[in-house]
Amino acid sequence: MKKVLQLALGMLTAIGGFFDIGNLVTASQAGANFRFQLLWALALGTLMVILLVEMSGRFAAVTKKAIPEAVREHFGVRVWLVPFIVLVFLHLLTMAAEIGGIAFALQLVTGISFAAWALPVGILVWLFLWRATFSAIEYSTASLGMIALCFVVAATMHHPPRGELLAGLLPSLPSDDATKYWLYAVSIIGALIAPYMFYFYSSGAIEDEWDQSYLMVNRIIAVTGMAFGAAITTGVLIVAAVVLQPKGISMDSLNQTAFMLTEVFPFWGFVLFAASMAIACLGAACEVTLSLAYLVSQTFGWRWGQSLEPKTDARFALTYTVGILLASLIITLGIDPMKITIYTMALNAMALPVVSIPFLLLLNDSRLMRQFGNGIFSNLGTAAIVLISLVLFVVSIPLVFLGG
Repeated sequence: MKKVLQLALGMLTAIGGFFDIGNLVTASQAGANFRFQLLWALALGTLMVILLVEMSGRFAAVTKKAIPEAVREHFGVRVWLVPFIVLVFLHLLTMAAEIGGIAFALQLVTGISFAAWALPVGILVWLFLWRATFSAIEYSTASLGMIALCFVVAATMHHPPRGELLAGLLPSLPSDDATKYWLYAVSIIGALIAPYMFYFYSSGAIEDEWDQSYLMVNRIIAVTGMAFGAAITTGVLIVAAVVLQPKGISMDSLNQTAFMLTEVFPFWGFVLFAASMAIACLGAACEVTLSLAYLVSQTFGWRWGQSLEPKTDARFALTYTVGILLASLIITLGIDPMKITIYTMALNAMALPVVSIPFLLLLNDSRLMRQFGNGIFSNLGTAAIVLISLVLFVVSIPLVFLGG
């Protein structure tokens, strides 16, 4: 019964919890600029995230070790140092993007600049983490985040042409603006495979005391949850393609997305958009902040765990406190959350080889994983992820500096 309950709650968390400003912005821009052409990038990213999430949960359940701890032990501090620095940087940028997303949703409702909301939003996230347990954060934000299914409903009601949708699942070359096309493609994949998700998910498995008996639960959560999360992102892309693209709106500003839902929901569309954005970003902000605290604490061997009292887990709490402050200050400077998001997602893709390859190698260590290591299918998937990550690394470098 306990496993059935955790399966249901885990699927809810995965469905409602892995949709954030990265998915919203990248999918909206892709749809507004290239209609359904970039659906293939979303499908590819979904397959990658399913494999990576399943492997990170399996690793935690079998070894009872956090990924940073295991990489440091098996490859040494020098090997782990570069991925650690890259991950801290990406976590801070992602936190800033999520806080900016909440602040922008509040700007839509109140008319007050998002920069003015940054510190109050940061304090809200901090209070939530300070007072709530891991399960409370996980399930409450995920449950509320289900409001984002309104994008799926809207996409269905627009009746998009099936032929174009199927054609979009096949990789194609852009007819114009190739730099922007590939920047959006890389950013979509980067949004789906954001490193914080794997560290949050695997650390959560340890917090929930998973063992080998949870391997099937982990697999179902990874496949079903990530697929539903991708379905919401697909809904966003379709709505942007149908609503924004015909109007010639290229989505250079988040303000242009605010009325995406009003054609299907004339009265509630604006409210649903603002609420979906705020709640999704709040859930993601909590998760990425916890992921940063997990990452730092596990790297330095500190005591860690969101379910512990802050007074007995001081360094863990101090890490997320400092992280929230730094991320909030970035938004307070008035830097556009959408700009931060699109480049951070591209950087996620660029960093994938650095942060994933050591972990993927551990999954084939028979001494560590025993009979639960990667099989033929998982190794083929691993090889594909490594190859794709290397290609993304090469493609992302010029795009991050030339795209815009």
